[in-house]
Amino acid sequence: MSLADELSRLDELRQRGVLSDEEFARAKARLLAGAAAPAPALDAVNRLRRSRGDRWLGGVCGGLARATGVEAWIWRLVTAGLALFGGTGVLLYLLLWIFVPEDPV
Repeated sequence: MSLADELSRLDELRQRGVLSDEEFARAKARLLAGAAAPAPALDAVNRLRRSRGDRWLGGVCGGLARATGVEAWIWRLVTAGLALFGGTGVLLYLLLWIFVPEDPV
């Protein structure tokens, strides 16, 4: 059910007298607050920055390690493994190096 459907359902309940004005306001605020909260995965992507301290080339694996909580050597191993299989790791690393901003000082 979409946010607009939920709000119209709450308004209908208020008009029928099932909800008081105060209960309606609380339910509406709770519904709108839940809709505004970003997804945890989206928050992790927005925090992704290339590392300045834990880097071999561009700091991509160090930044991925900080954002995900997985050790950087594991990300380096995954990247090297993907590089062996058709060069995918090299392509992904280069794209992340280009598009992910560097960590501010």
